[in-house]
Amino acid sequence: MNDYKALRIFLLAAEKRNFAQVARELNMAPAAITRAIAALEEELGIQLFVRTTRQVSLTTEGAIFAAQIQPAIETLESARKGVMDANKTDQGRLRISAPTWFGKSVLPPVLTGFRRLYPKISFEISLADGFVNILEQDFDLTVRISSTPSDKFTIWRKVCVVHRVLVAAPGSQFTAMDHPGELKPEHCLAYNGESRREIWSLSDGSAGIEISAGQAFSANNGDVLADMAAAGAGVALLPHFHIAEHLRTGRLVRVLPRWSPPDLWLTLYYPPYQALPPRIDAFSKYFEQHVPAMMSALD
Repeated sequence: MNDYKALRIFLLAAEKRNFAQVARELNMAPAAITRAIAALEEELGIQLFVRTTRQVSLTTEGAIFAAQIQPAIETLESARKGVMDANKTDQGRLRISAPTWFGKSVLPPVLTGFRRLYPKISFEISLADGFVNILEQDFDLTVRISSTPSDKFTIWRKVCVVHRVLVAAPGSQFTAMDHPGELKPEHCLAYNGESRREIWSLSDGSAGIEISAGQAFSANNGDVLADMAAAGAGVALLPHFHIAEHLRTGRLVRVLPRWSPPDLWLTLYYPPYQALPPRIDAFSKYFEQHVPAMMSALD
């Protein structure tokens, strides 16, 4: 880093054309600036400045050298600042991926509240309902609603349980069912991150049954499935918080209420950090503190 420091001194001197001013800005002794420039000239074997009693000016070689190293030093400075910011709790950028509905309904007040505490932290939010590969897409963390995590290449925190329910349009043929065996696969509207079929595992506490859903329709967006179910197209299996308002207004009703699927988890996923960077850890703790209550209020 000594070479880097000498080059920064040189570029600032090339800009200011005054060693004394450079010394003041860098909080160094004027003699130290002179020695640093002289040592750099000796190492390069060229004269960088023409010195007079009043000012200094670049030689032709000095001007060429300054133009050549300026971009590299700016890149190094940006990288240095980025690394330093990454290890600060109260500043830096967070790149977060979240499911669309969650990102629209739950995430905004969380981000707003967190930024009141850490106003220098900026956010880059990406909403997607499909599977997001955090390792390939360079996110700091992702919010997932999924079955029990099994990914061995990331780290994760379970935030809260997410309950799911079977829903359909009121007055539809599906509301009269007593057993999931009456439910035809073509009437099961599947949620799948890649818009393919899924298997519904349902249990009444003593018996279980599996149904192949998505034979006629699947989507990677819960809003689409809720709308299709409300239109009478079939039965959807969705997180309760997602369709709570539909249930409240009567747009959707529960079907087969004695039969339940396994709960999902709301989870925070991270790249394989050895330790969470301070700003990511601070946001995660805030998220864990506030989101479960928000989810319960929606459930």
